[in-house]
Amino acid sequence: MEHVVPQSHVGLLYEDGVFIRRLDPGRYHYKAPFFGRSILRRVDVVDLRERSLTLKGQEILTKDKVAVRVSVLVYFRVTDPEAALHNVASYEDRIYEDAQLAARRFLAGRELDAILSDRNEISDAVREAVREPAQRYGVEILRADVKDLVFPGNLRAIMNQVLETERRAEAKLIDARKDIETRELRARAAEAETKAQLESEREQLALKLDAQRAKQAAKLEQLKAELAAQVEVAKAIASNPELLRLKELEALEAMAASGGRFVLGTDGVPRLVTHEA
Repeated sequence: MEHVVPQSHVGLLYEDGVFIRRLDPGRYHYKAPFFGRSILRRVDVVDLRERSLTLKGQEILTKDKVAVRVSVLVYFRVTDPEAALHNVASYEDRIYEDAQLAARRFLAGRELDAILSDRNEISDAVREAVREPAQRYGVEILRADVKDLVFPGNLRAIMNQVLETERRAEAKLIDARKDIETRELRARAAEAETKAQLESEREQLALKLDAQRAKQAAKLEQLKAELAAQVEVAKAIASNPELLRLKELEALEAMAASGGRFVLGTDGVPRLVTHEA
């Protein structure tokens, strides 16, 4: 008897229905004994490559009683051939059943809006629900993907209307944002112009104030100088009474030069005589 185990596969050898050992890829030849009882040999070949299994068109009611039809792809690989053949009758049928029940449990506990918002949740839920049981019969669940998610015809029309409404609302929102941005830019430009104008006026006012302060300071210095001169004259007159008489004569000369006449009073003090007198 001859058996061939292909590459990426493994063979399980049974003799008289009893598992004997695992066979690696290659060709195996067993000769029948010349004497004694013959042995019934069988080799079950198990594929170790990554494979996929499709759950087609599972119609399920959501939490809000909407019928949806979902198809899920489950990718798996046999990691323990002995457990895959000995622990369950058919590991592929078991994967199909576990994935089917996981999808039903998930969709039945979700409303339609939640399902539509993230289809990846279905894939994650199926993978997590099937992964641990599959490990017990020697299978590793690699990933699960939603292949199709189909809704009733009237629901699709409503969804298309909703999507169109959402697109229009989004377009209006974009226009409104652009309008707001334009207004903000205009307001900022006007604010900057107002600030520049106020700054210019402030600088002009500061210049005027500085000029007035300088003028007042110069006038004050002039007054101080005049007052100081008068104080010096007063001090000089106080110490020299003759200077007062000299000042009077200087005043009389100035008056005479202007055309006035003077008479000498009884007290000896000259007085100005006006034309009206």
